[in-house]
Amino acid sequence: MEDLTKKKCIPCEGIGKAYTSLEAQERLGEIPFWALGEDDQSIERKYVLKNFVAAVNLINKIKDIAEDEMHHPDLHLTGFRNLKVVLYTHALGGVTENDFIVAAKINQLRVNDYV
Repeated sequence: MEDLTKKKCIPCEGIGKAYTSLEAQERLGEIPFWALGEDDQSIERKYVLKNFVAAVNLINKIKDIAEDEMHHPDLHLTGFRNLKVVLYTHALGGVTENDFIVAAKINQLRVNDYV
């Protein structure tokens, strides 16, 4: 298994097609803490952080990864400290390797401000 954190996202037009839900489910073992979204077309991870500032700090770290990879997640901050990160390849309407690459890089972030 190749280390996803060492890979770079490629332009969506060059990927081909999105994974089937079974293919995406099979790859989830490569990115701990992530789950297939309810729609089977995305992957997601949830965080409960210490406070609003900690949540926004994590969002800013995720922003840096997303900009570097040119592959952007949907970020949902609710209740001032509950963050859900949702990844899917918008152009293809499903999950691709790019989503797994960004998820693996997000997993590398040091998050000290959990509840």
